[in-house]
Amino acid sequence: MTDSVEYHARDDNFRLAYHKVIGNGPTVVWLGGFHSDMTGTKAQVLADQAQATGGGFVRFDYFGHGASDGDFAEGTISRWREDALSVIDDLTKGPLVLVGSSMGGWIACLAAIARPERVKAMVLIAPAPDFTEKLMEPELSAEAKTAIARDGFWTRPSDYEDGGYPITRELLEDGARWSILQGAVPIDVPVRVLQGGADPDVPWTHALELANSLTSSDVVFTLIKDGDHRLSRPQDLERLVAAVAEARSRVATEGEGDLVSRRLARAARIRGAPNLEALAPAPWASAEEE
Repeated sequence: MTDSVEYHARDDNFRLAYHKVIGNGPTVVWLGGFHSDMTGTKAQVLADQAQATGGGFVRFDYFGHGASDGDFAEGTISRWREDALSVIDDLTKGPLVLVGSSMGGWIACLAAIARPERVKAMVLIAPAPDFTEKLMEPELSAEAKTAIARDGFWTRPSDYEDGGYPITRELLEDGARWSILQGAVPIDVPVRVLQGGADPDVPWTHALELANSLTSSDVVFTLIKDGDHRLSRPQDLERLVAAVAEARSRVATEGEGDLVSRRLARAARIRGAPNLEALAPAPWASAEEE
């Protein structure tokens, strides 16, 4: 097992920084929040847990975030979605559990919709789907809106970075193209949502709207009444580790069922019973068994 910084080159030669713990599947993929990076407490705790239990784990920085290449001001939801899909397609194999925090919850949903054959469970922490349109834009001051209209960006003050960081017109316009809260969200896997009731950035009602919009019937919404947006207190981290362990267990149980199905299908072919061919596994499952 390793957890050293590596770099994945996209087709446009921009590199994404990532850490990878090599272990037994299903692999957990961490999707971080807006203007955050993969060195945060929650991601590190999950990396430590993967190393301790022998599980596979990947975390990475989006374009313009952390140690990855690119200018944050040029980032969009489209670009960060593509980053996530590139990591999924090129750096992982087999079934996945996506863990998305804040904006990462939105990216996780977009990835699950794009790769339903790979994503088998999700854990979402203060998920912020459609945040550019539903949470960010309505809170912009008249001054900020004027700056965006005039200059194409507004510099948002930050307690964590001197000089703040830019909110661009392109980010807002592109985000609207990826809205998912306009109807049912076609995700049919187990989903666990952890949400702080005292979250100043993502109201619990917003996260609940997503939970209610998911087509999956296996959705558990946990409201931590005194929890903030970060949910990084010891008790919050315990909940996160437990939720991810449960998600991995659910996928592993499903995998055992797939193995039984494969054996039944193989036996049926030997007996010449084509009516059981429907029990054949997904393509990745066959590859894994080989």
